[in-house]
Amino acid sequence: VQLQASGGGLVQAGGSLRLSCAASGNIFSIRVMAWYRQATGKQRELVAGISSGGLTNYADSVKGRFTISRDNAKNTVYLQMNSLKPEDTAAYYCNANILIAARANGMDYWGKGTQVTVSS
Repeated sequence: VQLQASGGGLVQAGGSLRLSCAASGNIFSIRVMAWYRQATGKQRELVAGISSGGLTNYADSVKGRFTISRDNAKNTVYLQMNSLKPEDTAAYYCNANILIAARANGMDYWGKGTQVTVSS
């Protein structure tokens, strides 16, 4: 199983970016999909998560600015980031809890980080 993230880049404050993360490989089903971020010198933190049924949760710092969504048919999760601030600068990582068989336990998989840099 692999997670491939894309969509990071450099943007000015107030701008927008859309991150995508596609899961591939031996996948039976995907439970929660999420985005985390890690700024230089800081711990990795949860940005947003979404269940297979579409229930979402967000970090307080991004509520009202970021929107997480997923396409279950494509095994893909998205993060629409609007009104970006310099403090949103970080490496963003996608995470998914994936079952490889009907009776298997779910396992957490991580994509490689995609850098988001917001200039002031």
